[in-house]
Amino acid sequence: MAIQIRPQFHPITPFIGAEVDGIDLREPLAPEQIAAIDDAMDRYAVLVFHDQPLTNDQHLAFTRSLGPIETSTGNKLRKPEDIRLPTTFADVSNLDGNNKPYARNDRKRLFAIGNRLWHSDSSFKAIPAKYSLLRALSVPSKGGNTEFAHMGAAYEALDDATKALIEPLICEHSQMFSRDLIGFRDFSADERERFKPVLQRLVRTLPRTGRKSVYLSSHAGTIIGWEMPEARLLLRDLTEHATQREFVYSHKWRVNDLVMWDNRQTMHRGRPFPADEARDVRRTTLAGHAPTVEQPIAVAA
Repeated sequence: MAIQIRPQFHPITPFIGAEVDGIDLREPLAPEQIAAIDDAMDRYAVLVFHDQPLTNDQHLAFTRSLGPIETSTGNKLRKPEDIRLPTTFADVSNLDGNNKPYARNDRKRLFAIGNRLWHSDSSFKAIPAKYSLLRALSVPSKGGNTEFAHMGAAYEALDDATKALIEPLICEHSQMFSRDLIGFRDFSADERERFKPVLQRLVRTLPRTGRKSVYLSSHAGTIIGWEMPEARLLLRDLTEHATQREFVYSHKWRVNDLVMWDNRQTMHRGRPFPADEARDVRRTTLAGHAPTVEQPIAVAA
């Protein structure tokens, strides 16, 4: 059966998302399948693969077939005893090292729920991520959807004056900015050093298509050369514009779903779910090719 891409066209959200059928991600991909996935990502930004009962090794092999991966180091608060996965995965579950949900007041949980803000994965790294591939092993009884906003469609809906205003702008991104928005400010000196800001352009261009997108994230805390109040207000106005209903797709998770998205042209956020229920989701991340702004590149220890 040939690979099939079915756009999730809806009268309210026509811009984003497609379901992929006719492919078993447990098997090696042919070059034409990889090309079809890349083409679909350029067009739809979010792809949904249902009923994919992968092992971690198979998940990782699928990711590597698309390009080099980004390792997950230095940007989490998990202690060694809570690390459940190798650094080739980002553990974005709510589970500790014993596979139990973190307590409501646990510092690691309070940091992690910052992912309920609109963001782009790894925008706080000098070389931001390309694709993210998230797989669900267990889902809560309610809530826990992931919402995606298409930043290319949002850019194209801006007026010409706003496009001209934001085209040359450069922002600082850090997880400290996003966590400050929810009142999480409990960072050690070492964490503040690890989370120090990086630079990102506010407008990005997809290299294969030339399509522009507004590169937003809750990690964006200021704009170089702007006073903080004006910078924050512009970023807020752009985020409100980009997350209007017509630009957003909400994914309701099923066990063995794998969803992949293009961080260069989307933002996403997790939605609340019962804190005492397990939500075991784990992510691989395709590395970006280059920084959006020339700057020093941190090397993981």
